[in-house]
Amino acid sequence: MSVDMAYHHLGAGVLDHARSRPDGIALALGKRDVTYAEAAGTALTWAARILDVTGGSPRRVGVFAHRSETSYLGTLAALFSGAAFVPLNRRFPVKRTRSMVERAGLDALIVDQGSLPQLAEVLKGIGRPPAVLLPHGDAGDREQLAAAGVPAVLTAADLAGARPLATAVQAGEHDPAYLLFTSGSTGAPKGVPVTHGNARSFLAAAQARYGITPEDRFSQTFDQTFDLSVFDLFMAWEHGARVCAMDSIEILAPFRYLERNEVTVWFSVPSVAAVLRKRGSLTPGRMPGLRWSLFCGEALPRATAEAWQAAAPASAVENLYGPTELTIACTAYRWDPQTSPAACVHDNVPIGRPFPGLAPLVVDGSLEPVAEGGTGELCVAGPQTAPGYWQDPGLTAERFFERDGRTYYRTGDLVRAQDGGDYVYLGRNDQQVKVGGYRIELGEIEAALRRAGCAEAVCVHRPAEDAIAAVVSGADDPEALADAVAALLPAYMVPKSVHVVDEMPVNGNGKVDRNALRSWLDTLAAAV
Repeated sequence: MSVDMAYHHLGAGVLDHARSRPDGIALALGKRDVTYAEAAGTALTWAARILDVTGGSPRRVGVFAHRSETSYLGTLAALFSGAAFVPLNRRFPVKRTRSMVERAGLDALIVDQGSLPQLAEVLKGIGRPPAVLLPHGDAGDREQLAAAGVPAVLTAADLAGARPLATAVQAGEHDPAYLLFTSGSTGAPKGVPVTHGNARSFLAAAQARYGITPEDRFSQTFDQTFDLSVFDLFMAWEHGARVCAMDSIEILAPFRYLERNEVTVWFSVPSVAAVLRKRGSLTPGRMPGLRWSLFCGEALPRATAEAWQAAAPASAVENLYGPTELTIACTAYRWDPQTSPAACVHDNVPIGRPFPGLAPLVVDGSLEPVAEGGTGELCVAGPQTAPGYWQDPGLTAERFFERDGRTYYRTGDLVRAQDGGDYVYLGRNDQQVKVGGYRIELGEIEAALRRAGCAEAVCVHRPAEDAIAAVVSGADDPEALADAVAALLPAYMVPKSVHVVDEMPVNGNGKVDRNALRSWLDTLAAAV
C-alpha cells in the first residue's frame, strides 16, 4: 500500500504510521483494538467505494454514527476520498440532522447500525439524497431502505469486495477538511468549514506545546459533532498514539478506565471534572498516569483546576480556549498551583495566550483597539482562522473583517489582558452562551419555542445550574411546550425550566428587559 500524501492532508499521519508501525494500535474501542494498518486499509477501501458511487469527485461526505468503528474509520474514509467529513449525531432531532444533510449537500453518507433506524426519516424529502454506505449492513437493510425511497445503498458485502485505493486522494491547504454546524442565532445551525491548512496549523502548534509520542494514549470524551474531538483523533493519529474511545458511563466515572488503558492525555469540558469534584471523586493522587490534563469548551473554575491537579499530580493542567471558527483552540494557559489562584478572575482560570502565528486584537464596539489592559472583544487572525461561514456571505461579513492585510474573526468574547500577557475571559458581548461545553445561541432556542407555539420567548443562561431557563408568553401548557421543543433541538439546548407569564417586562426603550427576567428567575430559585 502506497502512502504518498499531499503535505496538508489531515489524515496523512494514519497512512504514515500504517507503513512505519502497522501493528501499533490506532483505536481502542471497548474490547476491540484497531491497528494503524487495519484503520488505513479499511478507510482506503471505503474511500474507493465513495469514489465509485460519486463519480470520482466527492466534495462532502457525512458520517452518521456515534462512538463506533464506523464513526472513526468513516471519518478517515471521507478524508481519503478527497472530501470534507461532516459529522452527524443520531442523538440530535431528526429534523435538525436532515437540515444539516441538505445544507451540506452531501455526496455520500456513511452510517453505523445504531443510526440506521433514523436514516430513512433523515433522508425523507431530500431532492438529491446522498449515496449511503452501511459498512455493517446487509441485503435486508438495503431492501428496507429502498422501500423507503433511499437509493444507492452499499452494504458490508459491497464494501468487502472493493479494492482499496493505493493512496489517498490529495488535498490542498485551502481545501475543507471538515464542515461542522454550530448553534445559530437565526434558528438554524451555522456551518463552519475548516481547511486542511487550518487544522495543520493547530496540530503543529499543539505538538510544539505537548510533544506527543507513540507511547501516548488519548481519552476520547467528545462527540464528533463537537470540534474538540478533532484534537483527540488527529493529534493522536498524527504522532502514532492511541485513541481510547470512552462511553458516557466511563467519562463520568473514568478512574478504572484510565488506569486499565494507561491513558496519558485527558481532554474534556470542565463540567466533567466539576461533576467528579462535587461527588468527592477527585481524591489526591487518584490519576497518577496522566501527563497532560486539558480542558476546553467553557470556563474552568479555580476549584476544579485545584482538585484535578491534586488528583493527577504528575500531569500539567491546561485551560484551552477557542471557537470552532479558530480551529479547536487558539489560546492556552498552564495551571501553576502556586501562582495561578491569584491570577483567576471571577474564580475562573485565565485562558492564556494565543498559539504562535496567531495575532490577537482586543477591540471596542467600533472595532478600534482598546487601551492596554482594557476590556474588549477578542478578535484573532492567523492560519487557524476559518475562511468564513458555509454559504452565508452576510454572516461572514458580520463576523470576519480585514485589517492590515489580515482576516480577523470576531469571537464575541470579552477579555482583558493581565500584566503578564495572559487573557482572562469576562463573558459574552451577545447572547451566545455555553452549556456542558456546547456553544448555544439563546436566539436559536427562542426561535424553537416560538415555532413550538408560544407568542414570545426569552431564554436566560443559569450558570449555577449549567442550564437554560425559558420565559414565555402566549402559552398555556409549559410542559407541552418543552416537549415540542425537545423534538426540535438537541437535549443540551432544551430549557431546563419553562415559565409562563402574561406579558414580558420591557425597559425604557420598549425592549424586553432581560435583566428584570434574570432577577425574577433568581427570586424563584431562592424560594425553592
